[in-house]
Amino acid sequence: MKIKRIIMGVAIAMAGVFTASASDTFSRDISTLPTVARELIAKHFKANVSLIKVDKTLGHIDEYDVVLTDGTEISFDNKGNMKEVETSEAKAVPKGLVPAAITNYVASSHKGQHIVSLERKRSGWEVELSNGIDIRFDKEGRFVRYDD
Repeated sequence: MKIKRIIMGVAIAMAGVFTASASDTFSRDISTLPTVARELIAKHFKANVSLIKVDKTLGHIDEYDVVLTDGTEISFDNKGNMKEVETSEAKAVPKGLVPAAITNYVASSHKGQHIVSLERKRSGWEVELSNGIDIRFDKEGRFVRYDD
């Protein structure tokens, strides 16, 4: 019985430590971002940075979530590499961010549609079109399947 209390006490203490050290920070200062992320924003987007959320776990940065003044949302990993871009249905993800094979597939198979969301996954890419269709591509940008 005493061992159970000790284990429970240690578990509660650890939960408190993890909760206390997982504090996110918010900023509007673009210099908060790694250089790679700042350069990507400057090259591909006309809108300014509205808000930056720095996700931290145990004092280490996990990712950066950026909202631009036009509503575009961009996620970067802790090194500043783009993970995901999401725009409104009226806008499109900048073509310079989309692999050429994916751009070509969408242009030929889904005329009149544009990409509103682009996410880099371990296995490849996930794309959402302006009509709501979700498509998966491998790392080289070859069509894999349609998602639900």
